[in-house]
Amino acid sequence: MTPELGTARAADIPELVELLGILFTQEAELSPDPEKQRRALETILRDASRARIYVARDGEAIVAMAALHFTTSTAEGGRVAWFEDCIVRPEYRRQGIGKALLEYVIAQARAEGARRVMLLTDGDNARAQALYRKSGFRDSAMLAMRLKLR
Repeated sequence: MTPELGTARAADIPELVELLGILFTQEAELSPDPEKQRRALETILRDASRARIYVARDGEAIVAMAALHFTTSTAEGGRVAWFEDCIVRPEYRRQGIGKALLEYVIAQARAEGARRVMLLTDGDNARAQALYRKSGFRDSAMLAMRLKLR
């Protein structure tokens, strides 16, 4: 299957919430909350200067998604991006869709002038880590830490 890659629309939110539910069920530190996910997606889709949601479609169905969030790095002297929320529907996995979406998102980050793309992945998700390494990502000596405020 060759997916159609593009940007999510407001009408896609229900499918995106469903995909995030799958993702957050798989991740050790996160859990799904459809209302929180809906609110966040609405915020992202209202302001493309902050972030973008990219999708892979099989016809009208969204089969994968990923987010790219933008900020400014003093270390890089300009715009950088965080890659988040990459998920492929289980029945569509191992068909190259995740790789195609990742390459598309990296190309979009370049086109937006990002100097670096960073991501976090579960420590035990070897399959995702292998995909990221094949796309040029390297392990970082930086340690991810989290302080939950709410």
